[in-house]
Amino acid sequence: MSQTGYLYDSRYLLHSAGEGHPERPARLEAIHDRIKTLPCFPELLPIAAAPALIDWVRTIHDAEYIERARQASSDRRRYLDSMDVGICEDSFDIALLAAGGALALADDLMAGKILNGFGVFRPPGHHAEKSQAMGFCLFNNIAILARYLKKHYGLEKIMILDWDVHHGNGTQHAFEEDPSVLFVSLHQYPFYPGTGAYSETGTGKGKGATLNCPMPAGCG
Repeated sequence: MSQTGYLYDSRYLLHSAGEGHPERPARLEAIHDRIKTLPCFPELLPIAAAPALIDWVRTIHDAEYIERARQASSDRRRYLDSMDVGICEDSFDIALLAAGGALALADDLMAGKILNGFGVFRPPGHHAEKSQAMGFCLFNNIAILARYLKKHYGLEKIMILDWDVHHGNGTQHAFEEDPSVLFVSLHQYPFYPGTGAYSETGTGKGKGATLNCPMPAGCG
């Protein structure tokens, strides 16, 4: 049995944020091409992606926002909510596929088919809020995954490690009142989106379950 599952789907390249946009298909292709050169690549177990059910997306995003995203994509609009979230006619379906890819990895992990997994998918998700797209993100893939693991598999404790130059505001806000999800973020600060100060530690029963590690530019 291969210990590590690997999820990549060429359909993720169909999402286009517009010409010249930094979140472009070439980023995903570069990662996938590099992974294919690794000595361990033949040992990875390919995992197939499938679109996430809308019901699981609704555990994080409200119905009005989901419909707005669907309609914007269907109408071939260029942006959703703000100019930094470029979209195309395929974006809604591919965003569901991105969230579904995370769930597919989780399913194989929970079934014992793999011991760990790595997913290469887009559009990204950690900036997406309950009712707002932002920062290149449509649906919050990791938040949907965490909620799925709790509700579908009954996991009692989950840790999310968000390691990115930008703070994962959407993911933090999704769980800032939930003591069962520990959200840890390492990011440049101050920087976009302006959240992620060390003083942000969660609210209510979730106080202490948010750990921000803001770093100055150039830390590497």
